[in-house]
Amino acid sequence: MASYTVGYFVGSLAKASINRTLSKALVRLAPPSLSLTEIPIKDLPLYSYDYDADYPPEGRALKQAIADVDAVLFVTPEYNRAIPGGLKNAIDWASRPWGDNSFARKPSAVIGASVGAIGTAVAQQHLRSILGFCNSPQMNAPEAYIQLTPGLITDDGEVTEESTRQFLANYMESFEGFIERVLTVLPRTT
Repeated sequence: MASYTVGYFVGSLAKASINRTLSKALVRLAPPSLSLTEIPIKDLPLYSYDYDADYPPEGRALKQAIADVDAVLFVTPEYNRAIPGGLKNAIDWASRPWGDNSFARKPSAVIGASVGAIGTAVAQQHLRSILGFCNSPQMNAPEAYIQLTPGLITDDGEVTEESTRQFLANYMESFEGFIERVLTVLPRTT
């Protein structure tokens, strides 16, 4: 069985983000063939095409981090029925300058947690629209809208409810299979 590297984005910039907690659970529950590493976004300046001719170090580091992985996973909250501004800013940096889109042909998946019952469903659809424009093949099923209730996931990423643990483990196994299928059809270019 092949092994794959997955870079994950936590859409919230907050240190105590419940989506950061969810990301810890996903790392713990990922199949052994997936190696996950966070791609940080908090230090990026606001994107402007004025930077296109000479990307700052933070922008170059972001693009390199994406180039170094086989796939990307977005773990995002929902802010005002959309993705957070920090995540959108990171996507703008990674997809520019025109013709140098880091997400093109890069397998991706989207998941998110909220205290509300719809668990980031609207933000995820917003993000899927953006990723579609960025030509990123997306895992469309299973969808995962997590309502994070107190104690469901511990601070170190242990899922305390068996049905949720199994659902998240299955999600990560599905992502592994999706990555393999995409990279079989669209092999990485060097």
